[in-house]
Amino acid sequence: MNQEYITYQYRLLPSQKNWTSTKTKTLNFSNLSPEFYTLEVKATDQHFNKNIKKIYLNVIPTWWQTTFSKSIFSVLIFSFLGLFMLLIKNRIQKKIAAKAELDRKMAGLELQSLRSQMNPHFVHNSLNAIQYFIQRNEVELSEDYLVKFSKLVRLFFEYSRKQTLTIEEEVTLLENYLQIEKLRFEDKLSYCINVDEKIDKEELQIPSMLLQPIVENAVNHGLFHKKGNGLVTVDFKLIDSNTYMVTIKDDGIGIKKAKEFYKNSVKNYQSSSTIVLQERLSLLQKSKNWEVTYSIEDLSETNRGEGTEVNISFKQKYL
Repeated sequence: MNQEYITYQYRLLPSQKNWTSTKTKTLNFSNLSPEFYTLEVKATDQHFNKNIKKIYLNVIPTWWQTTFSKSIFSVLIFSFLGLFMLLIKNRIQKKIAAKAELDRKMAGLELQSLRSQMNPHFVHNSLNAIQYFIQRNEVELSEDYLVKFSKLVRLFFEYSRKQTLTIEEEVTLLENYLQIEKLRFEDKLSYCINVDEKIDKEELQIPSMLLQPIVENAVNHGLFHKKGNGLVTVDFKLIDSNTYMVTIKDDGIGIKKAKEFYKNSVKNYQSSSTIVLQERLSLLQKSKNWEVTYSIEDLSETNRGEGTEVNISFKQKYL
């Protein structure tokens, strides 16, 4: 074969399927991927005689091109992505937790503020009663009232600093309050406090200073304008291990008649204790520590006698 008239062509399988003509005797292949290749070189003379030679090439991958290395890189990338997402999630959760804690503290501060607002309201009513006995020159009753009043005020301020009380402490406060009201009503008021035997009075908790304004409404709005004797009952009934119901009932004039009585009065029927009670119930729900349900019913409208019945259930959430 006369080399003067020979043409050369080549192709690199499997990446090149078509023949490429060349006039040089040197071939350069750069950036080849790790693989097994077949280099075919074809020589053709002037008579179109062809001769093909094959050279087998095996391109060995570098260490970062191996399957093992790629697997390691993939694991690292996904790990970093997972860690990044976890950090973002934790940061969001911390912000949510911080906001919830702030809301809880704010609710607690508002509850404490409301408890302090109740103190002058109750003291005002009690001092009016003491003044009433003094004006009638009933010394013994005045002294008895002052002793009971001083004891109640001490309890009132002591308990108002707490967010929760035991049932025993709550009952003690209510009994002292009702004893004073009984003196003010000159024995026309009777009361009864019943605690379910299943309730552990020394362990079970209740939000502090919450029942007293309800009892106060029963006395001042339900019984104050009733002709004849009146009765207030407070019943504690266990529902389950951390849920109980308190029922406060009076046989007074009822909600409808009380509203009619106060319609033309200078005083608004919605007393300050009622407003404080509503605000406290709302804030207790926001505090996330208690699940409280509240209902009030005029018994005369349901053919269940006279008076008003308040049912309030407490379920403490253990966070």
